[in-house]
Amino acid sequence: MEKKSLLILGTASHVGKSSVVTAICRILSRSYRVAPFKAQNMSLNSWITKDGKEIGIAQAIQAKAAGTEPTADMNPVLLKPKGDRVSQVILLGEPYADKSAGEYYDSIEEMHAVLKGALERLWKEHDIIVMEGAGGAAEINLYERDIVNIGTARLTQAPIILVGDIERGGVFASLYGTVALLPEDVKKNVKGLIINKFRGDPEILRPGLKQLEEKTGIPVLGVLPYFKLRIPSEDSVSLGDKEASNTENSKTENEIEIAVIRLPRISNFTDFEPLEGLVKVRYVDIDKELGNPDAIMIPGTKNTVNDLLDLRASGMDKKIQAFKGKIPIFGICGGYQMLGRTIFDSGVENGVEAEFEGLGLLDIGTRFGAYEKRTIQVTKKVNGHGPILKSIDGEEIKGYEIHMGVTDSNRAVFGDDGAIDEEGLVIGTYLHGLFDNGNIRNAFVQYLYEKKGLEYVPEEIVSESDAYDELASVFEQNIDMKKLYEVTGI
Repeated sequence: MEKKSLLILGTASHVGKSSVVTAICRILSRSYRVAPFKAQNMSLNSWITKDGKEIGIAQAIQAKAAGTEPTADMNPVLLKPKGDRVSQVILLGEPYADKSAGEYYDSIEEMHAVLKGALERLWKEHDIIVMEGAGGAAEINLYERDIVNIGTARLTQAPIILVGDIERGGVFASLYGTVALLPEDVKKNVKGLIINKFRGDPEILRPGLKQLEEKTGIPVLGVLPYFKLRIPSEDSVSLGDKEASNTENSKTENEIEIAVIRLPRISNFTDFEPLEGLVKVRYVDIDKELGNPDAIMIPGTKNTVNDLLDLRASGMDKKIQAFKGKIPIFGICGGYQMLGRTIFDSGVENGVEAEFEGLGLLDIGTRFGAYEKRTIQVTKKVNGHGPILKSIDGEEIKGYEIHMGVTDSNRAVFGDDGAIDEEGLVIGTYLHGLFDNGNIRNAFVQYLYEKKGLEYVPEEIVSESDAYDELASVFEQNIDMKKLYEVTGI
């Protein structure tokens, strides 16, 4: 079979490129060997492959939707912002260097070679590669340095579908303007337009769709409705949606609320998304009021030491400590490290050798001794100490680790991982994906419900496969699939 590809570009960030790629991967996987691909990803949320490589979580989701194992070739360059205009560059799943934007772009030719090699390896195992751009495609200041939109388009000469978000307003102008600003050699490959996140009757848009087609000469393939995705979020833009929702809905008397501390350098906040349908999850900036939550979560971070210092400077540390022994306090990854007595940094985190006082809620200490990252998928057994975990003592859970630093603990909570206090209410772990495990999720939520005198009925588990099929179905119902196949040749 002829090797085929498709490139999904967007008019801006968060317009729905990732979900469109996920849906198409699912649909095409019924007949072909399909792989997702994103040359360069800047994301707060990452995933660990079976061979211990770190990639953007979106490409892992897309690979699962396609029925193939996620690999580093699907996201050869991952940028993880660390603050001060510096990002950690993950190259083919391995930490490469911390670079400023200028330093990174100085090495762009090397990045071109990396993505070309990744694509060649993917072609050997797959029939179709469904590729995703990043941000807005018409970043005219970056055309000569861009590897993920223009670079991928030129390297592959793939047919392009352009996605716009109507919820933000100005969707016709953004689609038309993006097409108009694309370089001619890329513009000729734009074969279809999609409007995403529409709330209402699509017939209202009909006159505008016709004019858009006339002005661009490109068919509109369909209008996707606003749809609650049941797959993890890709990046920080999604946090804005969560905060807007929390602002609109105040806590009711019997409502159970979990406060997630929004650290300045937060990462992998997808750890808490499995709880969102069961309780209210509120993200709290460190300079805001913590309120009276039923549980507190301290998430991962791209810089544990600096976020700990910011936590102290804001006074949020004292607010968290005041809840010890009263409500559950979870720390995951960097949040786990902060829960301890001390953090020793040899200069890896903060540039200077020093020891820092932690929150003192767990009897542990962490040491950053080298610029080395542990990235691995793991299966552990629950050590059922305390009121939350006693009901699932000895049961297995799965997760993945992405962290620097080594932590000592004499009261492990999951196999040889993590720690728990004497009361069993403060729990720390390196395991991302913790609440993806139904046994942990239900044990935790059951405890919160019982504390409030409420009855908890464990939720019906929606499998990953069902979530992908649901997304694919919505796509097929609202997109002219015959036209899509016709114009793209896939």
